[in-house]
Amino acid sequence: MPGAGYVIARRGLILLFSYVMIIIVVAAIMEATGYTQRIYEAIVKESVQAEIQALVRAGRQFTPTELEQIRKDLTIYYSKMYGLIDENGNPIPPYVRMWILVGNALTFNLGKATKESVAQLASKLPPVPVVELIAIVLPRTIIMITVADIIMASIALMLAPRIAYRHGSILDRAIITYFAVFNAIPLWWLAMVFILILGYQLKIFPTNLRPVSTYMMNFWEDPLGNFSQIAYFAALPIITIVVAGLGGWLYSVRAMVLRIVREDYVVAAKAKGLPERDIARKYILRVAISPVLTSVILSLAYSLGGFIITESVFDWPGMGSLYYAALTTGDTPTVIGLFVVTVGVYIIARFILEILYIVLDPRVRAR
Repeated sequence: MPGAGYVIARRGLILLFSYVMIIIVVAAIMEATGYTQRIYEAIVKESVQAEIQALVRAGRQFTPTELEQIRKDLTIYYSKMYGLIDENGNPIPPYVRMWILVGNALTFNLGKATKESVAQLASKLPPVPVVELIAIVLPRTIIMITVADIIMASIALMLAPRIAYRHGSILDRAIITYFAVFNAIPLWWLAMVFILILGYQLKIFPTNLRPVSTYMMNFWEDPLGNFSQIAYFAALPIITIVVAGLGGWLYSVRAMVLRIVREDYVVAAKAKGLPERDIARKYILRVAISPVLTSVILSLAYSLGGFIITESVFDWPGMGSLYYAALTTGDTPTVIGLFVVTVGVYIIARFILEILYIVLDPRVRAR
């Protein structure tokens, strides 16, 4: 049987190969359809126009001939910057641009965000490096959505085994009802209700959450004070997400555990009169931990991508809002950067799962 190190290395290489292939396929599609060329040509045109307007606002006077020459020079400059032409001014073929795009994506040279509404999410003016933009925005999504996911997963892991062990009880039926009700309610609609009641009517929580970005960017100036402010602004979104999603977590973990509870060895343990706590810990959780960990880790990885509609409702400046701003303004470098980071996070999550599977279940090494 191969060692754990060999298996982990092999799985890691497979996942890395998958990541590279995903980037190549997406880059090929974008170049084959002419999408990137059209977008970058539009960006070049906008950038040139913005430069000329800035010169005019500064009071510079140009003759029509000088203005046309400036326009040509700026067009050449930005066309080289965005990979449309080479140093000699010749157009770069699509298949060459595809590999340039792949290389930039794999080295996280993701370009710069050029749209003002996108850059404003990081409290900056364009152009802003996409990597820097994501690094600023990502922690906000972690605070809002990932923390909520961790809370839901923790509660589900504590309660679901006990609920499954008492299958058919009042608590079990209550959880099923809770899941059925809140699973039918869209998260964004529940968010609006909570904002209306807890924000505008009861005034318990703030309704404008944009200031959270200021407290996060200046966190180390007053860690304790800024932490309390961040918690205050994040409380309403976290409560909303937990209320909306906890039923689903409880129901899913309950279903996983319920299959194990019906196994013969669990029934035999009950017949022996073993304490309920020992049965849950030694006979149920030990077997259920792998599928539960899969759900938890993949859900956490997915949450890093943000919730576009929910973040828009709360006006929370996270990854979801960044996706929305980039898509609606056609900020291609940011869209590509978000895709690369999201896929990378998922691949890393899968690699962590592979390691945990090998640690928790040595039988995986033989597969």
